[in-house]
Amino acid sequence: MAKPKREKKKSAINEVVTREYTIHLHKRLHGIGFKKRAPRAIKEIKKFAEKQMGTPDVRVDTRLNKHVWSKGVRNVPYRVRVRLARRRNEDEDSTIERITTRNMAVYHE
Repeated sequence: MAKPKREKKKSAINEVVTREYTIHLHKRLHGIGFKKRAPRAIKEIKKFAEKQMGTPDVRVDTRLNKHVWSKGVRNVPYRVRVRLARRRNEDEDSTIERITTRNMAVYHE
């Protein structure tokens, strides 16, 4: 008896999607030296976004960057609420295999 043919499914990575998350920076920065806290926070936000959205190309919005740095290099906000948007890559000659990028925007109050 022949196996039934399976239908091809579209990859979920290729879909345009927007999600909102609260990133707990305090636990990710525990034990990090004072002068490295804000730069590490940006790296941790990028790492979180890369994992959640499944794309290697992460762009941080300037408002998010300013919010993380708003209290200085040492006193990073404990939590930050972000909106992650995965969308198609506009560059025709992009070297990245994936066809998605995303911008992150911070919003509070």
